Amino acid sequence: MPERARKIRVSCVLNGSASSFEAHPMARLLDVLREDLKLTGTKEGCGEGECGACSIEMDGVLVNSCLVPALQAQGAKIRTIEGVAIGESLHAVQQAFIAHGGAQCGICTPGMILAALNLLARHPEPDDAQIREGLSGNLCRCTGYMKIFESVVAAVRRAETGA
Repeated sequence: MPERARKIRVSCVLNGSASSFEAHPMARLLDVLREDLKLTGTKEGCGEGECGACSIEMDGVLVNSCLVPALQAQGAKIRTIEGVAIGESLHAVQQAFIAHGGAQCGICTPGMILAALNLLARHPEPDDAQIREGLSGNLCRCTGYMKIFESVVAAVRRAETGA
């Protein structure tokens, strides 16, 4: 078998659990997540790193999984949308997206939620400008962004009041 055709074993922590998979080194992490690992919550929008639909967290950094070679997952801590809820309990950000209409067709929603969570990890009480910047790498064609913005604001308020 030609060297370039060989798959390699990649080990990582995926959504809080040790995981390993075999993939071609330059396979897109997005494809491995969706096709091999059946984590279909991560969506493909543009395939060029422009829309944010495929956003995941990798070692605490928000990345476009369509641009990440599978080999880069070696040793990484990865969180996809499937790793956000705790059991059957949705995260406050997920609940806010549902309650405030931030989720429409669903293509951008997983990436938006991960972008919001990443923002809140860095800025627990973000101002409006920080929220806009935190979501700026994610495109949506359904909501006009206000419902998404309001969903993040509601999640922040809920965290502040403990409600």
